[in-house]
Amino acid sequence: MIRFKDVSKQYHTKDGGLTAVNDVNIEVNDGEIFGIVGYSGAGKSTLVRMLDGLEAPSTGEITIDDVNVAKLSGSALRKQRQKIGMIFQHFNLLWSRTVLDNVSLPLEIAKVPKAKRTERAKKLIDLVGLSGREHSYPSELSGGQKQRVGIARALANEPTILISDEATSALDPDTTNEVLDLLLKINKEMNLTILLITHEMHAIAKTCERVAVMDSGRVVESGTVFDVFRHPQQQITKNFVSEEFTTQQGDTTMTLEQLVKKYPEGQLVRLVFHGPQAELPIVSEVIKRYPELVISIISGAIHQTQEGALGSLDLQLIGAESQINEALAYLKKMRVETEVMHHE
Repeated sequence: MIRFKDVSKQYHTKDGGLTAVNDVNIEVNDGEIFGIVGYSGAGKSTLVRMLDGLEAPSTGEITIDDVNVAKLSGSALRKQRQKIGMIFQHFNLLWSRTVLDNVSLPLEIAKVPKAKRTERAKKLIDLVGLSGREHSYPSELSGGQKQRVGIARALANEPTILISDEATSALDPDTTNEVLDLLLKINKEMNLTILLITHEMHAIAKTCERVAVMDSGRVVESGTVFDVFRHPQQQITKNFVSEEFTTQQGDTTMTLEQLVKKYPEGQLVRLVFHGPQAELPIVSEVIKRYPELVISIISGAIHQTQEGALGSLDLQLIGAESQINEALAYLKKMRVETEVMHHE
């Protein structure tokens, strides 16, 4: 188990003190994929550096299987680091080395005999789906293939923890999904604990069981991915969830202000369905029950999480306010999450 207990990190600069991480408490269970999501400057990378022993917390403790990482040094720290594999956003491959040589590098540094490290590297190259490309150079690979090499290299020392630090941020959507599917496969087959550091809620929804949302060095919200998507409490979490819904609906540019301008009448309402609700004709029932209302479907999307499907539907409701309120009350009775995004 990974445990961050009352962890804070302060830096002293010429402009004064800077708190990068503030009183963080997180527990990651063995074998789970745990997500940490936040915008740039939230403190995510500082947490990773402290977990890997590159930085020490100013206060609090970081333990891996009850071993306090900050108290390790020398050979003990190097041995601990070998238990942690790192995947980076920009791959960090050596361009003068082949795929095989890049994957073998950690084993070479650990002074593993050449025959054994070559055997291990070939198995990992096969695991990440790059058989036949052992003697290719990074310049001959696509972005997704380079990241697969990075994943294989991160697994070379047989770590018990894999940290993905914005590993899909430089990839296109299709390649991102391929890499996330590979992480799910590795987690399942190797029972590897994976810490997913990202600002992409899609990556969290697709792979993680639980998530912590960070803002300005603090964990402002945490829980299962399913619950956080269903009931985001903090504004920053609502922003993340809203961005993910909007992205999957195929409109990455239209803000709420633009939606209101395009659909100025009535109320704009977002419905969130979960589990069997996504298969029920709920909107049809609302239309039948309240024929006086004009109901327009603006957009919709379905998200697959580790605990089940979540669907979203954005509607425009035009009519008497009393009728709209009755329709919203009916939706709540049907246990459909509703959010009024705009009221005329």
